[in-house]
This record gives sequence, structure tokens and C-alpha cells, in this order.
Amino acid sequence: MNLTDLKPNAGAKKDGYRPGRGNGSGNGKTAGRGMNGQKSRSGGGTRPGFEGGQMPLYRRLPKRGIDKKNKRQIVEIVSINVDRLNIFEDGAIVTAAALKEAGIVSNTRDGVKILGNGELTKKLTVKVGRYSESAKAKIEAAGGTAE
Repeated sequence: MNLTDLKPNAGAKKDGYRPGRGNGSGNGKTAGRGMNGQKSRSGGGTRPGFEGGQMPLYRRLPKRGIDKKNKRQIVEIVSINVDRLNIFEDGAIVTAAALKEAGIVSNTRDGVKILGNGELTKKLTVKVGRYSESAKAKIEAAGGTAE
């Protein structure tokens, strides 16, 4: 037996649905679209997101991101944990550029925040935009400074 010899069981395969091919097919005349109405016409139907005249969901929700009128903008902060800073040498100055160079973050986006998960064993001077309170405490407990 080969793969080319395999066939589906008799009756398992059904012919495709072919609307509008005469009354004998069971789908002639209106071709399964019903009698009248918007969806029975050619090109009929509504656009995606249409809710019958009710204000659609995408217009009910508030706008996010850059808004030219109100100058609002979402700030994207990259967060890393304090234990990731152990790859730096003792006494090193850690900045957003140094984190990118070391491969810890690929893109600093709108700033970097240090979070307090894990332990720090090196004495470092950390100069990034934001810190959690626990991260600041761990950096200072290791003998470093958080500026």
C-alpha cells in the first residue's frame, strides 16, 4: 500500500455548495439568501463593526496614544530587575546606554525603570530614570548609589 492508494470512505466527501444553479439543486432562485432585505441584494450587508446604528464599540472607547489635539502620549517604560545588574563590574556606572550595550535591553524606549526583584551583589552607581523603592534600597544596601 502507498500513500497514493489512500482514498476517503464512500460517502465521506460531499460536493461543494453551489448556489444559484437552478431549482433542481435545492439552491436556485434566491440562492440561499432569502426573499428580500439588505443581505439578499448584491453588494448588500454592513461594514465590519456596524452595530445597526448604535454607536459602535471602536467609537465608544477613549482614544489612546498620540492625540494631535490634546498632545497626549503613552509613555513606554522598559523595566528590569535589580538582579540583572550583577553582570556589571564592581564600581561601574550603569546608564540606559550601558544597559543597551550590555544586551540587557534592546530598546530603551521612553526610559528605564529598575525593579526590586532579586539580589544585587555588586557596588554600582546606577543612573536611570526611575526606581522602585525596594530597588533603591537594595542598590544602596550593596554599597552603591541610585541617582
